Amino acid sequence: MEKKIIFFDVDGTLVSDTGGIEHVPESAKRAIALTRAKGNLVYLCTGRSKAEIYDFILECGIDGVIGAGGGYIEIENQMLYHKKVTNKAVNHMVDYFDTNNFDYYVESNGGLFASKNLVKRLERIIYGDYENYPQAKARYEKKDSHFINALIEGQEMRRDDINKACFLENPNIPFNNIIKEFDREFNVIHCTVPAFGDNSGELSVPNIHKANAIETLINYLGIERKNTYAFGDGMNDKEMLEYVNIGIAVGNAKEGLKAVADEITDNIDNNGIYNSMKKHNLI
Repeated sequence: MEKKIIFFDVDGTLVSDTGGIEHVPESAKRAIALTRAKGNLVYLCTGRSKAEIYDFILECGIDGVIGAGGGYIEIENQMLYHKKVTNKAVNHMVDYFDTNNFDYYVESNGGLFASKNLVKRLERIIYGDYENYPQAKARYEKKDSHFINALIEGQEMRRDDINKACFLENPNIPFNNIIKEFDREFNVIHCTVPAFGDNSGELSVPNIHKANAIETLINYLGIERKNTYAFGDGMNDKEMLEYVNIGIAVGNAKEGLKAVADEITDNIDNNGIYNSMKKHNLI
């Protein structure tokens, strides 16, 4: 039997935040263990940088990672390639965001670095109104957000190891202004995290996306495209699902992604990954 390779987006695909706490559904963990027992490979293919790929995700059993939306490939802790934002582009971005009072963070494989007021705003978004609601206050006091806990404050934002940056909505500046400002230096992606606001987004290395990285990886591993599968939920998974042999949208995926997927499985919390992998004899 020929070896298959399965790619998983992380947020909203492999990782659920139902109940307010990030977790990998037990059925997805089972499916990964069973497919690897058959000799197949499992890779994350995520917009997250290495610093955001926490142990509870890796403990599922992962053969490698495509991170930063295709910006780097890691195979069993060895880096195959790594594309970073240029110093000139970083300086432009930091100057613009700071001058226009954006809340943002920059991602590197060594950490997530937060702008001055970002964490306080994210605590409101993630925990809720903790000053007025007991349930939100309990979460705030527990500090149980992996993401917020990973953010590093008070450090230099002009770094030479940046994979990409994410910015929250600025009500005074339409998203089209961001496109006009940065589209010559960055890949400008709209609203990758809906909770950050309609005019939020991310800036990443131009001409890099998940499909580029998958092609590079399977050529390196000697796996044919006909043996590739991928699961996703957001529009930054579009190229990935279009490139692989069978691209699967989870039931909770964006409608635009469902439109380009080869098939749609059940929701992430309703055994969507397990059911689809069983259907395709991957487990």
